[in-house]
Amino acid sequence: MTNKNYTINRRHVLAGGLSGLAAAALPIPLSYSAIAAEAGKLRVGSLKFGSLGWLLKTVLDEGLDKQEGFELQLIDMASTGASKIGLLSGDADIIVSDWPWGMRQRSEGEAVRFAPYSSALGAVMVAADSPMKTIGDLEGKRIGVAGSSLDKSWLLLRAYFSKETGKDLADVVSPIFGAAPLITEQIRQGRIDAALNFWTFSARLKGDGYRELVSLDDVLSGLGISPTPSLVGFIWSEKKTAGKETEIAKFFSAIRKGNEILATSEEAWENLRKVTRAKSDSEFEALKAYYRSGIPKGWTPEQTGSAEKLFKLLVELGEKTLNNGKVKFDPALFYDA
Repeated sequence: MTNKNYTINRRHVLAGGLSGLAAAALPIPLSYSAIAAEAGKLRVGSLKFGSLGWLLKTVLDEGLDKQEGFELQLIDMASTGASKIGLLSGDADIIVSDWPWGMRQRSEGEAVRFAPYSSALGAVMVAADSPMKTIGDLEGKRIGVAGSSLDKSWLLLRAYFSKETGKDLADVVSPIFGAAPLITEQIRQGRIDAALNFWTFSARLKGDGYRELVSLDDVLSGLGISPTPSLVGFIWSEKKTAGKETEIAKFFSAIRKGNEILATSEEAWENLRKVTRAKSDSEFEALKAYYRSGIPKGWTPEQTGSAEKLFKLLVELGEKTLNNGKVKFDPALFYDA
């Protein structure tokens, strides 16, 4: 196993057209194709403390890559932005990101593909003793939001709130935007009444006794998006991985086997306890449960249909990645691993 480390400030990462920036930002090889063609090896970019690392550690600990006949090489990424740059520059063969970003890359001529990694979604979390019972109870409250005012989760929550109440959530709450760890600490310290956060942070809060007011799965269902398509998945460039089709197929076989182990093996999870950074048994159990609930069962035509409905909704809501509707939906993005 080989590890590299890449760091880049997130503000440097634009939604598209990253090739030139990537060349300036990272020390890339003279020819990414020369490395991409290195037989039997696959380089996967992963955030050091992200949930993908748990799955990849399981693959390596169980020797699943060797069983499949390839070598998994991990590249530690400092941020999701660095991961995207690593992929587009050719310094990583596969990363994990959301498919709207992948859709934008396809629209700009980058032949990327997407295979589901997790269907786990975030949630609006509140304290166990909070008087709030429904989404309408958010009115007049302070809500922390992981990300910015243009991020998908916030836009979808606003759309659902509007459908349920006829009001714009942004007009009736006091939103506070920030990084996921910051939002988590804000609600723990009682400075906000609710927190809209990613699934790993929601799971940690649940382990601390907080509860879901509404999940993003409920939000999507309420907006008519069913079945819920995985938003996050493995993304790779067909051009930059030309000649490694066999390794990619073997990689997904190893991933399926790794997830089968994590779906049933308590011993495998004990091996991950330290890297999950869980502060208590209850937090650890919540992380495990959330992860297991999000293990994908492949990609189906029905999910492609749901993804297209969600895509159109995100365009209507002004989601930043989709460039004001200039990005077109392309079902060829989706790969059934």
